[in-house]
Amino acid sequence: MKILIVEDERLLADSIKVLLEDKGFTVDAAYDGEDGLQYAETGVYDLIILDVMMPRLNGYQVARKLRQEHISLPILMLTAKSELMDRVEGLNSGADYYLTKPFDSRELLACVNALLRRQGSEVDELTYGNTSLDLESCTLNCNGNSIRLSAREYDVMRLLMQAKGGNTSKEQILSKVWGFDSDAVENHVEVYVGFLRKKLKNIGSDLNIVAARRLGYHLEVSHA
Repeated sequence: MKILIVEDERLLADSIKVLLEDKGFTVDAAYDGEDGLQYAETGVYDLIILDVMMPRLNGYQVARKLRQEHISLPILMLTAKSELMDRVEGLNSGADYYLTKPFDSRELLACVNALLRRQGSEVDELTYGNTSLDLESCTLNCNGNSIRLSAREYDVMRLLMQAKGGNTSKEQILSKVWGFDSDAVENHVEVYVGFLRKKLKNIGSDLNIVAARRLGYHLEVSHA
C-alpha cells in the first residue's frame, strides 16, 4: 500500500513517514501543496495525508482540485485548525476524515487503516485473467503458485493490472513508478517488464505483457 504525505513541517512529515514505513507501507512525502498535488495526480497512491496550512497551495485547494479531477483516493486531512467551520470546510473540500494536531500516533494509524478498508476489495487484491496481485504482500498468485515482487516490479505490475488491458505508456510508468525527478530512462521500464514476464511464466499465469508500438504496454489473457 502506497501513502502520500503532504506536510510543510518537514520534521513532522518525516516522523509520520517513518511511523507508516514501520507498519509496512510505502510512503512518499511532499512539502508544499503544489508538489503534493502533482504527486497525487499520478494516481499511484492509496491514501493521502494532507496538511491544511501550506505554501503555494493549501490543503483545501489540493483536495478540491483532486476531486474536480475525479481522483477518488481517500484524503486524511491533518491540521492544527480545529474550529467547527475549519472541519466543515475540510470535509466539504473533499476530505474523508479530519484529524487535528496534536494527535496520537495510534489514532493516526487507526484512521489510515479505516480509510483503506473503505476502498473495498481492490485495496487487498487486483485480479486479471487467472492471476491476482496481493496489494499487501506484493505477491503475484496463480493456481496456488505465488512469487514475491520487488517494490519496482510491484508498482509496474499494479499499473498494468489497474489498466485492465488498456495501454500504459513508458512515460506514464516512469513518472508514476520512478517519479518526476528521477534519472530513470525507458530502458529501466523495459528491464522491469522483462523481470515481470519471467515471474508470470514461472507461476503459470495466462497473462502476457504485450508491447504496443508507441503506446506502451498492456496485459493480454492467453486462451491457449
